[in-house]
Amino acid sequence: MPESTHLSARAVNKAHVAALKQAGIAPLLAPIYAARGISSVQQLSTEFKNLIAPPRLHNVERMAAILADAIEKKRRLLIVADYDSDGATACAVGMRALRSFGAVVDYLVPNRFEYGYGLTPEIVALAKTIKNPDLMITVDNGIASVDGVAAANQLGMQVLVTDHHLPGPELPDALCIINPNQPGCGFPSKNLAGVGVMFYLMLALRAELRKRGAFEAVRNAKCKVQNAEHSHSSLITHHSSLELPEPNLAALLDLVALGTVADVVKLDDNNRILVQQGLQRIRAGKTWPGVSALMQIADRDPRRASTYDLGFVLGPRLNAAGRLDDMSVGIECLITNDPAHAARIARELDSLNRQRRTIESDMHEDALTALEGISPDDGYSLCLFDPRWHQGVIGILASRIKERWHRPVIAFAHGSNGEIKGSGRSIPSLHLRDALDLVAKHEPGLLLRFGGHAAAAGVTLRASDFERFQATFEAVTRKLLTPADLARTLETDGALDIDMRTIASARLIEQQVWGQGFPQPTFDDMFTVVQQRIVGERHLKLRLMQDGAEYEAMLFSHATPLPATIRAVYRLGVNEYRGAQTLQLTIEHWQPA
Repeated sequence: MPESTHLSARAVNKAHVAALKQAGIAPLLAPIYAARGISSVQQLSTEFKNLIAPPRLHNVERMAAILADAIEKKRRLLIVADYDSDGATACAVGMRALRSFGAVVDYLVPNRFEYGYGLTPEIVALAKTIKNPDLMITVDNGIASVDGVAAANQLGMQVLVTDHHLPGPELPDALCIINPNQPGCGFPSKNLAGVGVMFYLMLALRAELRKRGAFEAVRNAKCKVQNAEHSHSSLITHHSSLELPEPNLAALLDLVALGTVADVVKLDDNNRILVQQGLQRIRAGKTWPGVSALMQIADRDPRRASTYDLGFVLGPRLNAAGRLDDMSVGIECLITNDPAHAARIARELDSLNRQRRTIESDMHEDALTALEGISPDDGYSLCLFDPRWHQGVIGILASRIKERWHRPVIAFAHGSNGEIKGSGRSIPSLHLRDALDLVAKHEPGLLLRFGGHAAAAGVTLRASDFERFQATFEAVTRKLLTPADLARTLETDGALDIDMRTIASARLIEQQVWGQGFPQPTFDDMFTVVQQRIVGERHLKLRLMQDGAEYEAMLFSHATPLPATIRAVYRLGVNEYRGAQTLQLTIEHWQPA
């Protein structure tokens, strides 16, 4: 991080802290929660019964009825997925649930390098040719697919859109749309990930099928068996003649949690319930073979699964399939019931992720070299293009450059037919999709396609228009931002008492749900650097001291020696080595004292 970073302790309402402590919240966590807008213990409840009711999601009951009719008539359903972790998990939730409801269902995930993003006319034509569905269901995409839905309608295929991205000025002419961000939807949580939207649809579909008596035959048969056993009489049951048993959709929550955290949506009260419920299942060993295999290949203990594992361990391995290859590999990992097959796919995903890291590292070096000749601080934005860059990794590159210079960044790579594709990441003060919308209005025809949301967006343009886009985007960001917006402020949870710096505290923090909009706690203190040495060629292993107490610490991706005294922003963690556990501080930011 740049040395100009301003450190600021989050404001804490003392009355809320007192109320939380009185309600039984641990003294360590009470001020942390209060600083994140929690005023009562009810907001922290992660019981499934506190989930926002599905009927409040606009059109969900109507779409459930359409799907129930399709299942009864044995119509062919096709899920059209997106190529990231959210799309993959949403597809897996849909496949598993719909199959358990007796649906005839398959899936198709577009190869991003051939077909781009969303339900395009090309994908519709491919779906017609190789799958020939009666009804297509988009997951994590479709709200901007006006042309694709029109093409499907022309070919006699109806489309159900499930999405969470912000809609454009025109909605597609789909048979039905559910999206918490579409006009007219009063769903209280606008932060559902695509997998969350799909899970809500499956809850509504189960309720619809239950209302139609779809599960009554099995339920009645079970009652007869129980009554017969109770009376010591015999009952011959021909299970083949019965309807399907009512599925336990809670079994899908590990997938919902993974997609929600990996997509970096805001963890509001509702999303925290979904994530906590999923983590509890993983910790209890009640998870699907693919999730277990991904945990195992990364050498993570499922009994201590955390949001870190979902966002930084499993998510990147799953995303690697969509970035470098074909996300159908990742989806297969999540929908197989064969542990051996899941393990084989997990090894493949792990290998792809290693390749992705190598490519990303090379691209990052290229970007830093390109920026040596300019001063990023002179502009309000950064647009970068290199014909050698890999299209699947430019989003990660944009994120890393954004973190370094605290500017909106869009990185471009070659597409096809003379086009370049950009992936952007933004700072809190700039809504990236809205900024691209202004670019499109200022320069009609400049953007061939664009979409996304506040923090991340994608854009396609002609390679010959890169400089014009660069200038227009810079002009737009100058109108929308102030110099103060470009100054990084790093919020922390302030100083941490010495008696709170314990392994128990680290474990307590580890078990909570943290993520976008509900960040993992970091603390800000002064330390004396007692020892420091380079490990792994580019990391610093440190021994720090404060008031006579010493701590092991790690500063990753930094090999330059630190001064004798530093001000550090750090997280609590536990280092396990040869069976021994020690407290370890992970330094997120430092500056000279």
